[in-house]
Amino acid sequence: MVTRLRAPNPSPMTLEGTNGYVIAVGPGRLIAIDPGIDEARHIETFMASAREAQAHYAAILVTHGHPDHYPGALALRKASGAPIFAHRSATFGHDRALDHGMRLTYEDATIVALHAPGHARDHLVFWLEEERALFTGDVVVGTGTVVIAPPSGDMRAYVASLERLLRDYGHAEVIYGGHGPPVRTPRAKLQEYIDHRKMRETQIVAALDRAPATIPELVAQIYAGVSERLWPAAARQVLAYLIALSAEKRVCATVLQREPTPREAALLNPDLGALAHPGDRALARVELGLSGQIEPLLLYWSAA
Repeated sequence: MVTRLRAPNPSPMTLEGTNGYVIAVGPGRLIAIDPGIDEARHIETFMASAREAQAHYAAILVTHGHPDHYPGALALRKASGAPIFAHRSATFGHDRALDHGMRLTYEDATIVALHAPGHARDHLVFWLEEERALFTGDVVVGTGTVVIAPPSGDMRAYVASLERLLRDYGHAEVIYGGHGPPVRTPRAKLQEYIDHRKMRETQIVAALDRAPATIPELVAQIYAGVSERLWPAAARQVLAYLIALSAEKRVCATVLQREPTPREAALLNPDLGALAHPGDRALARVELGLSGQIEPLLLYWSAA
């Protein structure tokens, strides 16, 4: 019932490429999820799947509005005539707004839309009842973890989404993520993701209990075993935690009255020109929540 069609956009941000999916939902009817990028050959693979099945697309579902997930939906709508369904807060063009808990019922399939913010405000996860399958976009991926970066990324909302998925859909049999291979142990994966986020927060709190620190200093301590190429993304993760902790009055901060060193600036305001392909730079800018404004160097300390 489920076919994966991977977009030809491999990169450090997308792993082997963005996963799109085709689901047979009834006689002569298909659903597409996340057609990915607007690339002619890739969209043709979706159209070829419909021709081979002697079917047409009843709808195109989009998990969220990041540039490796939604543009292909616009192209596939033009090619197929199928409407696009997305969360009502989505800012890209769509034909039907979905809210949490809405059910899409077809002859052979029922799909439930689940609002799962955190990675993005408009993020939906789709539950295919008949196969007990979750289509998680960038909430859960098949390899590694995902970026939670302000301003659209919210760490507390993200962990709450994971906990809700574990509580309500821990009985799932498979997770089809937006990147990487299928996950055949959904309960364990969701718990792993929750534990990982709590571990990182514990490390940040413990570091600030020892001494005040800047984000670059926290990254160097906590991500010492991680490739420095990933430290700019790690800095955005740390910022997401610190925003939550500051809002809860567990952490205080002040702007340091000095310019960041070149090493500090490279973490706080990374040069996206280091990424080879312009499309990768655009995606990295969105994924890391970089607006072009210079992030100040702040000193954080525990309020305890």
